[in-house]
Amino acid sequence: MRTNMIRDEHMTVSYDMVNGWTVVEIDGDVDAHTSPVIREAVLKLIDEGHRHFVLDLSFVSFMDSMGLGVVVVVTKRIRKHQGSLRIAVASSRILRVFDLSGLREGYEIYPSPEDATRHAP
Repeated sequence: MRTNMIRDEHMTVSYDMVNGWTVVEIDGDVDAHTSPVIREAVLKLIDEGHRHFVLDLSFVSFMDSMGLGVVVVVTKRIRKHQGSLRIAVASSRILRVFDLSGLREGYEIYPSPEDATRHAP
């Protein structure tokens, strides 16, 4: 069952448990205004004991360097707690952001959250 963590006029962050993965779905832009909120939402889940994450960016239409920064920050925190992170993104525009930054090679990127959660962590 999907649980909304943040819902406002600019974005929605929700999560669901699928096959041992905490799937965090972001719907909206990931930029300087929304990145701190996303970071806090994921860190709260880590503090609650979640360890294995899929960051679902399927509904993200725009991501800037602050958005990439939040991905790096939550990755470090997840790994510090012996967890793992996969990213689900189908948009060529968002994939290009990962390519241009050089971060694509450092992440397991899947075309959908279903593909990312097919196998338990």
